[in-house]
Amino acid sequence: MRVRSEQLAGHLSKQLLPVYLVCGEELLITQECCDDIRQHCRAQGISEREVFNVDRSFDWGQLLDAGQSMSLFGERKLIELRLGDSKMDQKSSAILQEYLQHADGSNILLVSCGKLDSRSMNSKWVKALDNAGAVIQVWPVDRQHLNNWIMQRMRKIGLSADGDAVQLLADRVEGNLLAADQEISKLKILAGDQAITADVVANAVASSARYDVFKLIDTALAGNAGNALQMLNSLLAEGGEDIAMLGAVTREIRSLYQCAQQLEQGGGIDRVLDNARVWDKRKALYKSTLRRLKSVQLGKLLLLASRVDAAQKGQSKENSTVLFANLVSLLAGQKLSEVV
Repeated sequence: MRVRSEQLAGHLSKQLLPVYLVCGEELLITQECCDDIRQHCRAQGISEREVFNVDRSFDWGQLLDAGQSMSLFGERKLIELRLGDSKMDQKSSAILQEYLQHADGSNILLVSCGKLDSRSMNSKWVKALDNAGAVIQVWPVDRQHLNNWIMQRMRKIGLSADGDAVQLLADRVEGNLLAADQEISKLKILAGDQAITADVVANAVASSARYDVFKLIDTALAGNAGNALQMLNSLLAEGGEDIAMLGAVTREIRSLYQCAQQLEQGGGIDRVLDNARVWDKRKALYKSTLRRLKSVQLGKLLLLASRVDAAQKGQSKENSTVLFANLVSLLAGQKLSEVV
């Protein structure tokens, strides 16, 4: 049977099946699904656990042995088979199916892995798991639904937040649910019962470093090239992940580019910014930047960003730091050198 991740808790409150497959690329949700299954097993008196991490040298015979052997205390046990990104071949698929044929529910099998493509989802081993138990396919939370996910997560731990606060947090975690969960936990500690506003989020998320890439972006949008370059140099000197930082800057430029195109097609500035989900306290920055930079210039910045990316990854001989500095400076409205 198929069970959605948000349905799992309700499912487990009614029954515990002999086998579960949890698959997907969203690490936080897959981990929590596995934790829910482990917790329910413990609640059912299944305290012993045997874990197998599958790699190229894994002996699949261990799975059959684990299924046939009794617990040290003659009790049921949870067997975890962690596939990670390992691919199932014909032999491993056959052994897993053999395990399922002999499984009587005395032990519980929890199989976890990364994202499975449509071909894998229709493979014999997945169908066998589906028939014997439940398959929980975890899907990423897309940008459109991220705000609701954050809001629900906050409410779950007793936090209340306004729309701007949620929007800012969504912008800053860049779709990384693990990062979002960590920041929400931090907000719980820092804010307590206080209502969460955008200012609270900005102070909390940025409190771990003197500068962060989001301050850098806002400083560049404000036209403060000198301060923005100082922040960039500080971040790089402190060992900041330049590829991740470039990703954040590029996403901002792409958003500006799309806004500029809509404006040039006759769209009203406020509606354009609302459609782009620019939170209220950043609208002034966007408006000033869009007065300074048109779609043609922003398009050139996107091309420059692709050159920075290639240089960072060693795919060109250009200096990635110099290119990145030029990108930030141009976003702020000043030219350092002839790079575009």
